[in-house]
Amino acid sequence: MGIVEKIQDIENEIKRTQKNKATEYHLGLLKAKLARYRVQLIEGSKTKSEKGEGFDVMKSGDARVVMIGFPSVGKSTLLSKLTTAESVAAAYEFTTLTCVPGKFTYKGANIQLLDLPGIIEGASQGKGRGRQVIAVARTADVVLMMLDATKATPQRELLEAELEAVGIRLNQGFPNVSFKIKKAGGISFNATVKLHYLDQKMVQNILHDYKIFNADIVIREDITVEQFIDVVLGNRRYIKCIYCYNKIDQITMEEVDRLAREPNTVVVSCEDDLNLDYLVERIWKELNLMRVYTKKRGDYPDFEDGLIVRNGATVEHVCHAIHRSLASTFRYALVWGTSTKHNPQRVGINHQVHDEDVVQVVKK
Repeated sequence: MGIVEKIQDIENEIKRTQKNKATEYHLGLLKAKLARYRVQLIEGSKTKSEKGEGFDVMKSGDARVVMIGFPSVGKSTLLSKLTTAESVAAAYEFTTLTCVPGKFTYKGANIQLLDLPGIIEGASQGKGRGRQVIAVARTADVVLMMLDATKATPQRELLEAELEAVGIRLNQGFPNVSFKIKKAGGISFNATVKLHYLDQKMVQNILHDYKIFNADIVIREDITVEQFIDVVLGNRRYIKCIYCYNKIDQITMEEVDRLAREPNTVVVSCEDDLNLDYLVERIWKELNLMRVYTKKRGDYPDFEDGLIVRNGATVEHVCHAIHRSLASTFRYALVWGTSTKHNPQRVGINHQVHDEDVVQVVKK
């Protein structure tokens, strides 16, 4: 029996099993086995060498945004509208057969936008080019899920399920759990909050299924069995996602209003250029980037070519962005901006900078 068949059998058994106190440990073990087989399915596809053209493209720019969706939802059209790249767009499905990269600039940041082939249901098990598409999605800073506003089918739920199956968690944070494997001493289990879905016996059963017999676990939030399995596996990707509903020019205003009010959602029309500016603004916001300007002694700040860093970056990150050796010769920095009490302020290497701060680095 192959891995795909084993996964199918476990999924069917989970559906058949009634959820109650008597079956919760059995369900927990089934979910652990399911997660393990799914990891084997992905890793097995990595080791298999295949001839042909490479699918992924080199990561470039300050951030990467990946478009995922079913065929013919407007991914190629959006890429052509936002970037100078040309991706073939047509009225039939599976127009795009490989990864097409593009790049656009916003607030000084170069953002890479990837147009991936449309995926189909069952992509996580290798149908179509699903595994290749999802493998590229794991490298994204933000996933742009393209949906067709004219179709009543549960596109969003199906796509989320496919990504969930391969370890991509959308708009979720890493569980607040400390998990350390040790060489001896058994399993030490502690929880600082009341748990409704887990207990010590469940945790031990799951760890034994993964051949882990010595570990320290501290749980600081009320997590589910699936979240604990994610912590044990340690290979999950937690990515921001924007749900983009296209073709709003073909539905009623009431339906547009309903979709626009959903969390993490943007409504657009690629054909009529409706709301594309707001979409780019939301992408920038979800990427969590900011600009920092540099200044040389005796010169005016360089407002033409700012540095792009992550929100919450320190002066050390700014030094690395300027040159990788600068941090080792750092003496102090002068900072102008909202992160200081007075301008300029002399700060150390761990000072946290704000958007549009000006930084002058003084070396030893």
